[in-house]
Amino acid sequence: MFTPRGKGLTGRFLIVAGVAAALSLSTMPAQAADIPAPGEIVMSQNIEHVTNVAKPAALADINTDIAFQGDYAYVGNYSGFSIYDIKHPKRTSVVSSVVCPGGQMDMAVYGNLLFGAVDSSRNNDSCSSTSQSAANKNSWEGVRIFDVSDKKNPKYVKAVETNCGSHTLTLVPGKGADRSNVYVYVSSYGPNDSFPDCRTPHDKISIIKVPLAKPADAAVVSTPVLFPDGGNPGEPDKQYPYRTSATTGCHDITSYPEKDIAAGACMGEGILMDISDPVNPKVTSTVRDDENFAFWHSATFNNEGTKVIFTDELGGGGAATCNEAIGPNRGANAYYDLSGTTLTFRSYFKIPRHQADTENCVAHNGSLIPVKGKDIMVQAWYQGGISVVDFTDSANPREIAFFERGPDNTAPALSGGFWSAYYYNGYIYGSDFNLGFDVLRINDPLTNQAKSVKMDIFNAQTQPSYGHGANHGG
Repeated sequence: MFTPRGKGLTGRFLIVAGVAAALSLSTMPAQAADIPAPGEIVMSQNIEHVTNVAKPAALADINTDIAFQGDYAYVGNYSGFSIYDIKHPKRTSVVSSVVCPGGQMDMAVYGNLLFGAVDSSRNNDSCSSTSQSAANKNSWEGVRIFDVSDKKNPKYVKAVETNCGSHTLTLVPGKGADRSNVYVYVSSYGPNDSFPDCRTPHDKISIIKVPLAKPADAAVVSTPVLFPDGGNPGEPDKQYPYRTSATTGCHDITSYPEKDIAAGACMGEGILMDISDPVNPKVTSTVRDDENFAFWHSATFNNEGTKVIFTDELGGGGAATCNEAIGPNRGANAYYDLSGTTLTFRSYFKIPRHQADTENCVAHNGSLIPVKGKDIMVQAWYQGGISVVDFTDSANPREIAFFERGPDNTAPALSGGFWSAYYYNGYIYGSDFNLGFDVLRINDPLTNQAKSVKMDIFNAQTQPSYGHGANHGG
């Protein structure tokens, strides 16, 4: 989510008292009759809503990202994080919650360590810290590290300060003789010359080296400049929200360690990187789309590493952009074929259901569903819900399933919906701003073989490769 400093199904199915009724998709503006009632669930017939677990009372702010390991899910929140027991998905429950404010708590897990991104300037690095201006040299923001070996009692291990904080983070495990370390790529942006630790141009990322045996020794080991030419200057004279953002760092990076590559969504452009030397990543390709992309938000590879999906967070995640006025090519996914280091644009995809003017809706976080020989992805669209898209033909992506609720009236307008939606060991898990943690199950011939793919760990921004029936650890 931005913070200051199509083709698809031919019908939709409204679930009312267990009865499914088909509603035709319209190209006209959304009418009151087309919008589900607040909290009412609308979903395709091949999706099952397994359960919803309310957000813990201790965490007063919105839910954000998710990481998985074994039988547990770690869900970030601007107020801290929660650990969920998902061994039996229908009986998903909260194991513990940690109050530790500092948005946006992007999550990643590795071994016994949990990493949380803090992009909120604080008066110190503790969990009792309060907000303090980044203009104050003594302010802190960066990455917090917790030991979660005891799921009921996570322990705070270390804080690492980084330039401009940590809006998101991405793990890159060490290889070979370096396997005793894990690297954290820190993405941040929004520099200002009045901020002592976040001055312009900030055309870089920070890389933290974490010795797994001594995580308290974690430290920044490099700050590679990714845009020596300054990157995309943006379009300051173009009307908001349609103008392309200037590149001043990256918003999010997805690594594919097995292939020594990473893709970055860097505000004004998308990039491909060689990460064979994890401390010194090299940009090998750059793409821009000043016509339709306003804010390059995230990236996902297909399993073969021959495609990249970039997302555009038009309006910063706090605007109603899933409507006729905005159209199908803005606030959407863009699909690129990848050959060597050459990225070739193929198509856009945006959910085909118009949303109410009170509903923030735009392309957001998702992951692959591991189907051999197919490219299928589940993805969150804020109040547009959760969508499953087959992009095997990258020129013609198509939605094969969806789940959404009517407008969230538990919070102010334009401030609800699903932040993240990821597939893990047979189920789809969604992190909703205000309404908690949802578990879904897709039952479809196109995706059923994915149920046999079991993983021991899953961080969506550290992509593993999968094979039918494979077991992946990390």
